[in-house]
This record gives sequence, C-alpha cells and structure tokens, in this order.
Amino acid sequence: MSRNDSRTPADLRPLKFTRKFTNHPAGSVLVEAGQTRVLCTVTATESVPRWRQGSGKGWLTAEYAMLPGSVVGRKKREHDRRDGRSVEIQRLIGRALRAAIDMRSFPNVTLQVDCDVLQADGGTRCASICGAMMALNDAAHYLNDNGKLKSWPIKHWLAAVSVGHVGGRALLDLDYSEDSTADVDMNIIATESGKIVEVQGAAEGEPFSLDVHHELLSLAMEGTADIITQMKELAADKVEA
Repeated sequence: MSRNDSRTPADLRPLKFTRKFTNHPAGSVLVEAGQTRVLCTVTATESVPRWRQGSGKGWLTAEYAMLPGSVVGRKKREHDRRDGRSVEIQRLIGRALRAAIDMRSFPNVTLQVDCDVLQADGGTRCASICGAMMALNDAAHYLNDNGKLKSWPIKHWLAAVSVGHVGGRALLDLDYSEDSTADVDMNIIATESGKIVEVQGAAEGEPFSLDVHHELLSLAMEGTADIITQMKELAADKVEA
C-alpha cells in the first residue's frame, strides 16, 4: 500500500545532505528528509568544562531549537525559558554523538553541536542526529587538518530514524501527518554494525505487543543501515573549503 507521498511502508523519505552549508563552523550540514530541513553545525573550542579539565579528554555537547518559521503559524523563540521538548531532544543528540566518538582523540577541545530546525514535517530529532553525524565527520577532518587530533575520533557511524504503527501498518520514516495519527511512535538510533544506541517508543493509545515492537525495531534497523550507507558514500567525496 502506498502512502500520501507514494512511498511504500518500508521507504525512507528522500534524503539529502548539503555539506559546507555555512563557512565558519568546523562542520556545517543542511539535512533534508522529505520536507523536514535542519541546519547542523559543529564548532570546535579549545577548552573543556571545569569538571573535564586534566582528564586528557575532550567533550561534546549539543543544542537544538526550532526556528519561528519552521512550523505553521510561528514557533515562539526560546529566550529565558527553554522548551522542555527542545531540552529533551538536545540531550538525546548529545548522548547519541558521544557514543560515536572517542573523546581521548581531541583532548581539551569541546565540540559544540547546534541543530536548528528550518522547516518541520516530522522526524526533526532523527534528521538532526543524521545531519550532526555528517557535520561531526567534517569537523573531524577540520581538526585533523589543523593538527588538533591525537587519533581519528569517529568510532561508529550512526543514524536515527522514526517508525510507527499507523492504521494497522508498520511505517518507516514518518512525516507529520503520519506521526500525528500513529498508534505507536518510535525513534531508533543505531550504528553501522547494527548495534542500538537508543530506543524511544510509546503507545499513543492502547498498549502494543512485543510482536509490534520487534516489527518496528526490525524496520528501523533496515532504515538506519540505508541512511548510514548514503552518509558514508557522501562523506567519501571531498568538499571544497
């Protein structure tokens, strides 16, 4: 059965990464997953938090925000008080990327990841993680070219994708119309070797069975493997400064 954008249940949305989207950060990638668009940047700073000093390791932290024009109407800017959803997502992004890198390879350097949603149509946290992974790889090349690495920092390529049960069907990579009507909604982060970094899942109404969980997890693992293949093929191409 086809979906409202003519995909089959196991199809990803069209995925595009534009590297070196802006000039100043060590890594900068615009990721587009269907109509969802996120700008992901990685900035390298030669300092670490106080509690990290003297450890011989670097650090990575992340921030996430939806820009005012990213949704229908206007998303209010987050000034004095952060949106709880944004805080939860940026913690997820940070956890995921820290699982992908060896922080002993860039001692006394902090990598600040920023994910800003330009347009939202479902799956913004998953797109952010994928775009940030690409930007992190480019940032690693930047650090290496500038003599800031002791060793190559990328331990695992990883990707994230959403899955859900919508109208009795298991679907991969939900857009907003699907996500908003899903009976079960899950986000999966996994590595290129098929190991799981994180699973987020919930029933939106009735509890779901273990069989449904396994069906969705299997579908997501196929999706993350496909995304990582695309990412690594693109990462092999040299991007001019």
